[in-house]
Amino acid sequence: MSADAPIRVSGLNHSYGRGALRKQVLFDIHTEIPRGEIVIVTGPSGSGKTTMLTLVGALRAAQEGSVRVLGEELRGARLAALERVRRQIGFIFQQHNLLGALTAQQNVELGARVNRRLTRTQAARHAGEMLAAVGLGKHLHSKPEQLSGGQRQRVAIARALVSEPAILLADEPTASLDKQAGREVVDIMKRLAKQEGATILLVTHDNRILDIADRIVHLEDGRLTTFTDAVIANNQQMMSMLADHRQKQSLAEQVEALDEGEFRVLLQEITNDSERFLEATALANDMAFRSMLEQGLFAFTRKLGQLLNAERASLFLVEQDALVLRVADNLDAIGAVRVPLGSGLVGAAAQTGQPIRIDDAYADARFNRDVDRQTGFRTRSVISLPIKNQEGRVFAVAQLLNRKDGQPFNADDEERFGSFIASLGVILETLQGLGAAAGGRAAGLSAGPG
Repeated sequence: MSADAPIRVSGLNHSYGRGALRKQVLFDIHTEIPRGEIVIVTGPSGSGKTTMLTLVGALRAAQEGSVRVLGEELRGARLAALERVRRQIGFIFQQHNLLGALTAQQNVELGARVNRRLTRTQAARHAGEMLAAVGLGKHLHSKPEQLSGGQRQRVAIARALVSEPAILLADEPTASLDKQAGREVVDIMKRLAKQEGATILLVTHDNRILDIADRIVHLEDGRLTTFTDAVIANNQQMMSMLADHRQKQSLAEQVEALDEGEFRVLLQEITNDSERFLEATALANDMAFRSMLEQGLFAFTRKLGQLLNAERASLFLVEQDALVLRVADNLDAIGAVRVPLGSGLVGAAAQTGQPIRIDDAYADARFNRDVDRQTGFRTRSVISLPIKNQEGRVFAVAQLLNRKDGQPFNADDEERFGSFIASLGVILETLQGLGAAAGGRAAGLSAGPG
């Protein structure tokens, strides 16, 4: 974990009640949120989201584990330390917690004066500006009872943001807002994060605002997982329910007894289900996700070269009867490189499915010197590792060329290189699947940055 991250949680457990009535609501929570990052927490009601938020906000005592906020350890901290942390946090909760005797502007002024040395006049001006920013410029002097639920929520949001807090904790901030108002509010939060470096932890059920997040995590049954895990688990559950629903209907028996009109209705119903299913699964082929994987593949391959002190790292894909260079330094300048399957060291690794490590490429009869001539590179030592898909078939080869210190690669280099290959293989196989879904292309990769 980064020592200077504003929020660092490790091994956090939390329970309510005692004895036989004790119920654990958070289980071994680990997370870290850097400065300026927006993290959204999703999950069903009762999963522990609000509890986690109040623990990070120093509003509830941590029982087990570590909760470090703005450099202060909150577990076991003295009241003065807790108060020091709270003064640097803006809070937005579902209950607006406005003071009924004060106007909207006066409520926001309280927030302006919490952590900023402002005169009353300055605080009033800042409060008015923030209320205008959330669309309440005409309601400065209205008391909470004169405002709608959505308007009271905006006052609460303005009060939390006006002090320009180091951390913003928000629990369902858009729950009482319509689409436009909700978007305006989260855009203000985004500006606070990106321009002022505020760290934002936001709990929501509102899927319309997920796009502002730098990262999304999912809390369910007190356990924190990645958003990807949550989406996959939910999709698996929904697909299982759909299959079970269809299985319970004996379509063969139904179709046998239908007249033409009834048959057309049933056929159209199944067709509609199929179209919706295809539309939903097409999201997996989203170009942004595919582009992210492609960029990651290039970056990860290059990083492996750096970690293993290699002059070059490259990746070849098996395409029919040849290996095609897809990831390499200066790929655009090198141009297309195709190696017949079984030819050269990379082809031998693909054909045999076995790793190859040699000290002097030019002393090995299998080495294809044409690639060096084409690329203008002088190969000395080589590691070629085959990458296998889930079916055990070689569909790519990763390669390292020349240690920078002039020494040949050793067994430790090969072992370290191999320890990363499985992950590269998963990313690569995912890209191939996306490419096939998009247009039936075998590789699913386009030439990218070298």
